Amino acid sequence: MIRAQNNESIRNSGVGGVCLMSTKWRDEQHSSFINFISCFLTSNSFRLNFVPIAPDLIFNCGGLSLAFIFVINYDCNNPGPIFSRAQKLKSQFAHLYVVVILPTKEQNDSFVHSYFSYSKDIGRPTFVPALDLEMGFEKIVRIAHARGVCKRHDVVSKLKAERERSVQGMNAFLRVVSSIPRVEPHDANALQSIGSIEALAKASKEIILENTDISSEKAEMISRFFRDCKFNMSPRIS
Repeated sequence: MIRAQNNESIRNSGVGGVCLMSTKWRDEQHSSFINFISCFLTSNSFRLNFVPIAPDLIFNCGGLSLAFIFVINYDCNNPGPIFSRAQKLKSQFAHLYVVVILPTKEQNDSFVHSYFSYSKDIGRPTFVPALDLEMGFEKIVRIAHARGVCKRHDVVSKLKAERERSVQGMNAFLRVVSSIPRVEPHDANALQSIGSIEALAKASKEIILENTDISSEKAEMISRFFRDCKFNMSPRIS
């Protein structure tokens, strides 16, 4: 029930992506497990492609790429190669996770001991234990999905902030330009084609006429407003 609810939340988030699976890793797995992965990805709006890559899986989700090492058969007697591979790949991928299937207490105890023996930089990469294959892969998808949502939310927030700054800048432009004698709101809107206040202040009468449809008289007024201090400071006549 909990798994079903988690999967539903992934489907309803609107964040899907692409899963790249290593052809070498695929060929080492049972076909039924590959079928499970394919169906699970499809139901959660991920496309599956098989490619010759160094990690076992790479997820592109929400504009972010995450690499995964998926250890199916943990060998208590020879854990070293897992950690050596993780150390090598972490220098190539900014976001690397190692998911390890540990169904027995013996394997779990061995992994914990080995982790502190082999890991030179605790937490990099992130190791994620799981009890079985399906749980392990679901954890991979949830990690990719969560990181993708966070990445997309960050992008949306930045775009929203940029839009707000743009609106504020436009309002400031309109307020300044509308304060020039004889310049009406529709003239101020037309003058936005010149650019910023700074650009308008440097623009000659000829440039204003070339880039807008305002009259020659108003173009002269605007040019004088920014260039002639005496004119700018003189009393306004409505």
